[in-house]
Amino acid sequence: MAKLPEHDVSPQEGIVAEGGRTAVRLMTWNIHGGVGLDGRRDLERIVSVVRRHAPDIVALQEVGGRGGKPGAAEAFVFLAEMLGSNIAESRVVTASDGDYGHVVISRWPLDRPTCHDLSWRRREPRAAVEATAQTPAGPLRLVAAHLGLSFAERRHQAALLSDIVLSGPHPTVLLGDFNDWIWRGSVQSTLNRLMPGHSHAKTFPSFCPLFALDRIYCRPTSALIRSWTDKADYGASDHLPVIAEVAVGSEAAASLRRQPSRLTLQG
Repeated sequence: MAKLPEHDVSPQEGIVAEGGRTAVRLMTWNIHGGVGLDGRRDLERIVSVVRRHAPDIVALQEVGGRGGKPGAAEAFVFLAEMLGSNIAESRVVTASDGDYGHVVISRWPLDRPTCHDLSWRRREPRAAVEATAQTPAGPLRLVAAHLGLSFAERRHQAALLSDIVLSGPHPTVLLGDFNDWIWRGSVQSTLNRLMPGHSHAKTFPSFCPLFALDRIYCRPTSALIRSWTDKADYGASDHLPVIAEVAVGSEAAASLRRQPSRLTLQG
């Protein structure tokens, strides 16, 4: 992400070496429209937190806002200007009083950005953003999502996400706010079997995190090197961010080829 400060990088720009493996740093964060626990809408504070963690790729949920909130309509533009122009977005709500959705911003070009409709019946519109980051070590497929609030809705969305994840040939990261706080809930029971390598940090509510709503999943499983959150960020949103370092390159691609190509979903 060209406009973010550099962390320890190799000559390939943005690639870090971890235990002899080549890796990238990813971050996912539900920014609550930029509104912090103090009730202020402050996108510059959001940008400051993202830059401090220096991800190569960041997925942000609850971007924008409606109801005449100051600056809500320009949130997508502002984040792109401040964090980088390699962007894939889903504006699930577009209206005269502001757009609302989520976005992926990358240090490297994003190929084939696609928006998958995850909406269920008459619930709030939901979508997953898919794109492939062309990292110097090879392609990394990204699927960013923000799931719904009802059990049946999330079950439907988890099945759709499984098909999306399994449809691509490259190492894949699925990240976002899954809104599933029950260990044996439909999302976790499905995705944990598909992608056992995932983050576990509790992220909600940010001032006293009890639930791991926000997660980063990796396929192949071995691609996840480490993941963490930072409670120092608790005031900027009602969620904490999740950060992970993920292996890319030939080793990750070879490991993916050894994993099963399909998953049998339980009823």
